[in-house]
Amino acid sequence: AAPSLPGTVVNVSLTDMGGSMMGQRNGMMNGGAMSLSTDQALVPHGTVSFVVTNGGSIDHEMVILPLPSSQAVGARATGGDAKIDETGSLGEASHSGGAGAGAGIVPGASGWVTVSLAPGHYELVCNLPRHYMAGMHTQLTVT
Repeated sequence: AAPSLPGTVVNVSLTDMGGSMMGQRNGMMNGGAMSLSTDQALVPHGTVSFVVTNGGSIDHEMVILPLPSSQAVGARATGGDAKIDETGSLGEASHSGGAGAGAGIVPGASGWVTVSLAPGHYELVCNLPRHYMAGMHTQLTVT
């Protein structure tokens, strides 16, 4: 379980066909085999803590990226490694049972990260190989 975290707390759910998505359109959600969702899409600027829980059957992570106004959610190009470019990342939750970066959040575990966000649009993604292409992305608006 995550400790008491500062600022606005956003709960993030990571799922895949082997986890809590079974039975929904043959395991498909949002057009992909995997999903990253939040309990709120709009938060105030300042300190924001993300509690990221992996309800799936394989490792996942969550990376916070600025979303330029000219770019749609889910439209980032993937490279030869089946991942997107993380340049400009503001932080990530990818450590099972802990804060910050690690090797991924294992199934059934949570990780967390606290960042300071300016007003704008952000894309939350799982950037393990092929996960972004499979639907693991969502938008967060900061007012």
